[in-house]
Amino acid sequence: MTAPIKVTDKVYYLGVNDRRKHLFENMWPLPQGVAYNSYLIIDEKTALIDTVEFTAAADYRERIVALLNGRKLDYLVVNHMEPDHAGMLGALTAYYPGLKIVGNRKTFKILEGFFGITDNLVEVADGGALDLGYHKLQFVLTPWVHWPETMMTYDLTEQILFSADAFGSFGTLDGGIFDDEINFDFYESEMRRYYSNIVGKYSNMVQKALAKLKGTPVRIICATHGPVWRSEPSKVISLYDKWSRYEAEPGVVVAFASMYGHTEQMADYIARRLAEQGLREIRVFDVSKTHVSFLINEIWKYKGLILGSCAYNGGMHPMMDQLCSELLHVSIKHKELGIFGSFSWNGGGVKGLQAFADAVRLPLVAPSAEAQGKLTAEKAAAYDALAVVMANKILNH
Repeated sequence: MTAPIKVTDKVYYLGVNDRRKHLFENMWPLPQGVAYNSYLIIDEKTALIDTVEFTAAADYRERIVALLNGRKLDYLVVNHMEPDHAGMLGALTAYYPGLKIVGNRKTFKILEGFFGITDNLVEVADGGALDLGYHKLQFVLTPWVHWPETMMTYDLTEQILFSADAFGSFGTLDGGIFDDEINFDFYESEMRRYYSNIVGKYSNMVQKALAKLKGTPVRIICATHGPVWRSEPSKVISLYDKWSRYEAEPGVVVAFASMYGHTEQMADYIARRLAEQGLREIRVFDVSKTHVSFLINEIWKYKGLILGSCAYNGGMHPMMDQLCSELLHVSIKHKELGIFGSFSWNGGGVKGLQAFADAVRLPLVAPSAEAQGKLTAEKAAAYDALAVVMANKILNH
């Protein structure tokens, strides 16, 4: 049993924690789980804002029924049709005959595809409104944050922004639901990992959404993942603004792929030389051990990126190839980039990294460094130069 959780007097939090799912979207690890958030407004008319994933629902419907206390559910506002937020839609329309589904034109195309529902639809346009009585809802279309139909719902009365996936985070809500009940330091990295892997590709659309919201007084942010921001909503807005502008902190990620240790030796050598130049934020990762989502998170955080690969069948190591493919997919930008590698009888790793640099349109801070076999003092000059130039770029710009 869960006691009702009020966001405000007439707005209730209805969320569930999912600690069983291993992979979000069957790709991204969830070591700290994930929360699915939904909200119920009880007014002259009642409205549910988004639902939760069906497999995590448990007593979700019963909680809605208890809060309504005999009243019907009038509206279901669908800000985002992804199944982790629309998963209970079919069950609720079956339980509440005549339930009106509120969404935009693109919402309903996906709705029909997922559930076959074509009746009782209330289509809204950008700036459209819905009057619940005391609460007046306004709809803000925010396409490609991060699906084409995504929108936000703004409560004009209490200045609450129901923001869908924007401002969300990985991680369950362990007792604390609101930002003033949690230690945000615990969530920030998972919020950035969520942003960089799920939303980051559409950063230009995030900027457009933020521009639409500029000047709108936002007292509370109710996202569909992560904490509810009732004390410092400006904090999470500023983080999304920073991340979507690709603003990064002074530091360097060194990521390498190594089969027998030579490339790893080079990575450690470069990291040491970076430290000798005065750089303090240095993160070294073996791409074969660390999941790509955590690598992207750290790469998004720091300004410098140095990638190293051994040669493998005339190209990059497959795990480095995967990282580069994902970095292209999320449209990484504004990084200081360096590349290095090793080979046994013929090259290929550095050649592949150079092709990645060209594709992602990031100029190299220094010529690539590549050596046959292990790193020796005679072979170190190019690796020294890479580290020195990179540190200078990070510390003095």
